[in-house]
Amino acid sequence: MKRKLLRAVKMIIAIVAIFVIGVVAYLYINPQFGGSLSSTEKESFKSSKQWDGSKFINQSETNMDVSLSEMPGLIKQMLSGRAARDPKENLAMETFNGEAWQKDTAAFQFIWFGHSVGLMKMAGKNLLIDPMFGGDASPVGPMRTKRYTDSTLRLVEQLPFIDAVLITHDHYDHLDYDSFKKLRGKVGHYYVPLGVKRHLLRWEIADKDITEFDWWQNTQLGEVTMTFVPSRHFSGRGLSDRAKSLWGGWTFTSPKHRVFWSGDGGYDAHFKTIGQKLGPFDWAFLECGQYNENWHEIHMYPEESIQAAIDVKAKTAIPIHWGAFTLAMHTWQDPVQRFTQEAKAKNVNIAMPQLGEVVRFDEEEETFWWEGMK
Repeated sequence: MKRKLLRAVKMIIAIVAIFVIGVVAYLYINPQFGGSLSSTEKESFKSSKQWDGSKFINQSETNMDVSLSEMPGLIKQMLSGRAARDPKENLAMETFNGEAWQKDTAAFQFIWFGHSVGLMKMAGKNLLIDPMFGGDASPVGPMRTKRYTDSTLRLVEQLPFIDAVLITHDHYDHLDYDSFKKLRGKVGHYYVPLGVKRHLLRWEIADKDITEFDWWQNTQLGEVTMTFVPSRHFSGRGLSDRAKSLWGGWTFTSPKHRVFWSGDGGYDAHFKTIGQKLGPFDWAFLECGQYNENWHEIHMYPEESIQAAIDVKAKTAIPIHWGAFTLAMHTWQDPVQRFTQEAKAKNVNIAMPQLGEVVRFDEEEETFWWEGMK
């Protein structure tokens, strides 16, 4: 009896060991997880006020944890009724017209490709932000998150030469391995938060082509000044790298135009600070979507997105972080419905570009393409 029990225990230990080895091997082999943080990198982070010695932190105390008792209920909510939260049909993406895009080299223009993917032309420079063109926002998870639009990766092949790719943080719905593979060879330089370089290095992007930024650091690209600014969020791609890279937003200023891109994050005092230091802005692209009361401190409600637009002193506010994936329990249209209502109540000018549409400063229109869709 004792021998049988001993054999059973050994068998269980062997199975657990094989499972652990398999998980570790998967984490190491799968490039989606990005690179590992080195001791040299950790040492370099000591110069950042945002690094507490073991991780990056927000300006305000921020709770990002869901208790174990709440987890089963949240998983059930995410899995049940999902079809009712998605669009009934896939959303169409306008075809990219490279000839039209390249024709006017002086004017400001931009394209929103869904979620937080934006292509801007400013002072003749092509700037691509958070290029997540992939079809799945959960590429390594047990639950898949399919994009509302098919075959968006093909758009990368149609894009012009990109002078700068800018990243707000390293979450999968913003930093996408498949998109970076497609972009290889057509990007001038990559501008990323502290700690994100390691992912790009693993993806075979040359060290000389990557620059990391702390909050409030800036660089010049032609006539465009690009500044990495604070947000209230977190980071991480694996099981053990939470908050091991920084997060934030970007501002872009030229002699003619000023643009704010929020990145992900909850509402906080940093918006007023950004407005005071770098505003006013012609356009503010603001996170608006994937919110829930359980993670309210790291994702704004739409009403707060409008307040953020006021805080940064924006002439026009545009909602992003919606229109591509279902990552929360609200319907796909709820963010922009609430955003629109609050903008009307607060007398804030807004714009709602269609997926793939080229928009210019001198062609502002208040069209809500999503109305009437299911």
